Amino acid sequence: MLRTHMAVAAGLLVATAGLAQAESDAWSDIVADVFDGRAMQQSDIVTLETPYRAEDAATVPVTMHFAPPEDAGLRVERVTLVIDENPAPIAAVFELGADAGVSRIDTRVRVQSYTNVHLVAELSDGSLHMTETFVKASGGCSAPMGKDPEAAMANLGLMKLRQFDGANPEAQLMIRHPNNSGLQMDQLTRHYIPAHFIHSLTIAQGDAPILKMEGGISLSEDPSVRFEFEPNGEPIAVEAQDTEGNVFSENWPIEVGRSGT
Repeated sequence: MLRTHMAVAAGLLVATAGLAQAESDAWSDIVADVFDGRAMQQSDIVTLETPYRAEDAATVPVTMHFAPPEDAGLRVERVTLVIDENPAPIAAVFELGADAGVSRIDTRVRVQSYTNVHLVAELSDGSLHMTETFVKASGGCSAPMGKDPEAAMANLGLMKLRQFDGANPEAQLMIRHPNNSGLQMDQLTRHYIPAHFIHSLTIAQGDAPILKMEGGISLSEDPSVRFEFEPNGEPIAVEAQDTEGNVFSENWPIEVGRSGT
């Protein structure tokens, strides 16, 4: 299902929005094409934080919060991050592990033009809950790479995991990857650089999934995913795949959530 949604999103070319923050035709098209026109409600189950005016359109920070539904029998199963006016508006779809307790995800995205940004959560009963923000930024999807291409390829797929203990343990996964959007131009040849990005990411502790992500061209260079979760004591395992068929994997011992730390 996730791969299907990403394929649909990649084919959505939307017009550049005006400066007004009103609901755009792009969002209506996305609801129809990606969410099959299903009803969704604005809800405090999901909260979205973005800068109103981004300092760098190629690395716009995004924070997603997920609150437990009032019905204890329900949970957030999947969240979709949508950048309405981007050439491929579905930035990422995150599937949350049933027992992982993921309550927040931070990442960085590219923003091509002034846009509404939507976060849609699907609960275990199939209902859709939505929130939105507005970001002033432009040119992020076509901005040149921040690193030398040869150096970027030499470090392709290298991963680092930082762990943060506390009342709500956190981890941050960083992957070296150019995540080329297909809209960037080689500054020497003046030819467009083919799209090449991380499209699939799985993070688990032992056999229990923490989250799975299907990503698109809107995720920034050197993707980063930081998340709050409930450690179960098992090592953290990561596997990522890119659009060229490369598979990257790594494991780390758990360092958070232990008594006495």
